[in-house]
Amino acid sequence: MFPKSFVEAMATNEILQIVVFSLFFGFALGTVKDGVGKPVLQGIEGLGHVMLKVTNYVMAFAPVGVFGAISAVITAQGLGVLAVYAKLLGSMYLALALLWVALIGGGYFFLGRDVFRLLKGMRTPLMIGFATASSESAYPKVIDQLTHFGVKERITNFVLPLGYSFNLDGSIMYTSFAALFVAQVYGIQLSLTQQITMLLVLLVTSKGIAGVPRASLVVVAAVLPMFGLPEAGILLVLGIDHVLDMGRTVTNVLGNAIATAVVAKSEGAIGAPVPSDEDEPVADSAPALAPAQVLAGK
Repeated sequence: MFPKSFVEAMATNEILQIVVFSLFFGFALGTVKDGVGKPVLQGIEGLGHVMLKVTNYVMAFAPVGVFGAISAVITAQGLGVLAVYAKLLGSMYLALALLWVALIGGGYFFLGRDVFRLLKGMRTPLMIGFATASSESAYPKVIDQLTHFGVKERITNFVLPLGYSFNLDGSIMYTSFAALFVAQVYGIQLSLTQQITMLLVLLVTSKGIAGVPRASLVVVAAVLPMFGLPEAGILLVLGIDHVLDMGRTVTNVLGNAIATAVVAKSEGAIGAPVPSDEDEPVADSAPALAPAQVLAGK
C-alpha cells in the first residue's frame, strides 16, 4: 500500500500506492498556512486541465482503436464473441436491478411509503442521467426534487455533494463487471481471493470518480495491471461503455437521492413538501390589452 517512491508507483501504475500517497499529500497541503500551498494547488489544477485536454485528444481516436480491438477479437474467436457482450449487458443490468430493489427497500425501511413519493419526483433526474450517462447533468434537478420532497437545504447541500464523491454504488459495480469481463475474454482465471481483493481495491480507488461519461474506465484501466490483466482489454469494454454507463449513472443518482432523504429523516430535517417550478402555473408573458388600447395602437 505504501510506495517506496511516488515516481516509481506512477511509472508502474500501482494505483493503490498512488491513492495512499495522494491522501497524505492532500492532508499535508490542506494544513499549510499563509497561502504557501496555493501555488502548488494552482499548479495541480492547471495540470488537471491539461490532462483533460490530452484525454480529449485520445478519445477522438478511440473509435478507431475500439474498431481494431473488437475486429481482432472477432477474427480470432469468431462471431460467437458477440454473445459475450450480450451476457455482459444482461448480467450487469440484472445486478443493477437487484441493487435498485435493495436501495428502494432500504429507503422504505427508513422513510416508509414516502419513498415512493420520492421516486415519483425523481423521474426527471433519473431520465436525464440515463440519457446523458452523466450524473452531473442531473445534479440541479436532484436538488430541486429533494427540496420539493421537503428535505432541508442544509442537509441537501452537505450530503448530496458528499455522496456524489463517495456514494457511487453503480460505479463500483460497473468497474467490477468490466474487470471480470476482460479476464474472461482473455481466458485468465481469477481465484476467489483475487476477486475479493479486486472488489476491495475498487471500493477504494473508485472514490471520487467524476460524474461524466466514461470516467469509470480510468479506474478500470488502472486496476487491470494489478491483477495481471492486459490493459488493452479496456478497449473491448469501450465499445459498449455508454450503454453500461447509463445504468451506472441511474444507480448513482437514485442511491444518492435516497441516502440524502434518509439522512434528513434521521436528523428531523424533512418538512412539508415545497412546490417545485414544474408545479407552478405558467403565467402569461404579457397582460391582456383592453379593446381601447388595441384601437389606440398601444
